Amino acid sequence: MTITTSDEPEAGTVRLVDFVAYELARAGVTHVFGVGGANIEDLYDAVHRGGTVRGVVAKHEFSAVTMADGYARTTGRLGVVAATSGGGAMNLVPGLAEAYASRVPVLALVGQPPTGQEGHGAFQDTSGKGDSFDAGEVFRPISRFCARVDDADSFVELLPRALAAAQADPRGPAVLLLPKDVQQARIRLPGRDQVPAPAQASGGSIPAPALTSGGPTPTPAHDLPIPAPTAPAIRLDSAALAKVSDILRRADRILVIAGEGVAAADARAELAELARSLGAWVAVTPDAKDVFDNRDPRFAGVAGVMGHANVEDCLRRADVCLLVGTRLPLLARGGLEQALAATDVVCLGPEPPFVSATALGGDLRDALRAVTVRLPSRPHDCPEHSGPLPTVMAGPASSAARGRTIPYPQAVAAVQAALPQDAHVFVDAGNAGASAVHLLPAPRHGRFVVALGMGGMGYTFGAGIGAALATGRRTYVLAGDGSFFMHGMEVHTAVEYAAPVTFVIFNNDAHAMCALREEFLQGGVRSDDLFRRTDIAAGVAAAFPSLDVTGAENAAQLRNALLRGNTGIGPAFVALDCDPEEVPPFLPFQPFAEATGSTQHADSKESPDERRVVHVG
Repeated sequence: MTITTSDEPEAGTVRLVDFVAYELARAGVTHVFGVGGANIEDLYDAVHRGGTVRGVVAKHEFSAVTMADGYARTTGRLGVVAATSGGGAMNLVPGLAEAYASRVPVLALVGQPPTGQEGHGAFQDTSGKGDSFDAGEVFRPISRFCARVDDADSFVELLPRALAAAQADPRGPAVLLLPKDVQQARIRLPGRDQVPAPAQASGGSIPAPALTSGGPTPTPAHDLPIPAPTAPAIRLDSAALAKVSDILRRADRILVIAGEGVAAADARAELAELARSLGAWVAVTPDAKDVFDNRDPRFAGVAGVMGHANVEDCLRRADVCLLVGTRLPLLARGGLEQALAATDVVCLGPEPPFVSATALGGDLRDALRAVTVRLPSRPHDCPEHSGPLPTVMAGPASSAARGRTIPYPQAVAAVQAALPQDAHVFVDAGNAGASAVHLLPAPRHGRFVVALGMGGMGYTFGAGIGAALATGRRTYVLAGDGSFFMHGMEVHTAVEYAAPVTFVIFNNDAHAMCALREEFLQGGVRSDDLFRRTDIAAGVAAAFPSLDVTGAENAAQLRNALLRGNTGIGPAFVALDCDPEEVPPFLPFQPFAEATGSTQHADSKESPDERRVVHVG
């Protein structure tokens, strides 16, 4: 390879950043999300000039990562984020930590000062030289691959390694630190004078974008190549497969608990087929409501602290609990520990579970298919069960709030009535999120995403925009006012790019889940988490005159506003008032709420004194 940095471009060479844009397009990437800056501007220039990959400028780097995250979760493709050095780079950390914990494939391209300035007081120096800190040491714990690119030669080798690491199990972020002078370096690739062979798709050959000295030639997004598998499938262990299959064959009653790994592996059909073969009940983890039809007679509900009592009832009646695509973290197993300890547990998935189990690792789709063919071909109905009956919430309403607030069950019912069945739903943290997970059925043909890896507030604003721009589908963002005040100004990004996102803000003028924890667990509410009244709808309407904004005063207005938003092309925004004292369907709160008569399970036969206190946090 020949590299030149002269002012006069050498014939037959391209800038390294043009090569980056070209390779991203070849990998099936359609969007790069981020925030610009001096040490990443050359990459944005290459994306703009190339015209194949679309650059999307966010308001904050955290939201840019979540845009890439939402893009990846809804398309199955690699999400890409680009940011400059210094504070821009550090703002990526919480978003990449979420992608790491939730196994989401994201590539972060992070600008750095020129190599000649490292260790000499460069602005935003994070090289580790000259008493600066080392950005690589920050990113390595939250990435599957992290490397500083010292020269263009090494980048040509490092990029495919980063792409492969992000998309291999366990999936997660890959980070490349790119000094400005390396980005600007001009390269000639030996043996690459001709356009590489196009990737193959089910419909035949798809032309790759041309790489010329002027940069990539634009290719329509729908004609982009479909990425090939990045890693060979791992063969299933025959002994483990035989043992798991034997346990399932001998069981009369089986509860399946399915997780986000089913969505990541696109294994919904295989899961449904196995459930039919087993005659099993199927529950889902809070972050995986969309992996099984919520209206299917087999659907038992959501497992864990935001879930349904029926799941525990089915688990106690089951001979075997089969985990599929989940390690069953605390939020998914809270309240189920005693029943799990008394039940044989089997696990299918590439990573071992957090509970004792007989495990079959390897590719999840392969495992599901292999187990299914070893079962008797006698699909049958599951045993009777009550289904996902919701916790009845009759929480206290303060006199100041009564009359102008919409209770969570009514608000969620209005969302359900308007939600298109091909929409994507992104649910944020807090009381509103717990209510949506518990009460809102997942759309039949869209994602239902809850970011529980880090559980960071404000994740949904960027993620919903990334999903909407990637798929073109109407996407719902359900968030509280606390989350809105953190990252809600990404509404501006949705307006700028005409993203088909409907933002639904549940405003209780509080960090209400924190306030309830204080009341129930710490002996009294502090005023810190209760805020003065804010009219969010009026503020957003004033800031964005072209945006369809509604301040809904009742469930009917909420539903009508959502239906109107469904017919629009770009974003819509609806805010409604909720009561900060309303207790959400969150298991750690239930014993305290039941003691005051404010909450009860619709099918509960236990007295409040018999219920266990489940601690989260």
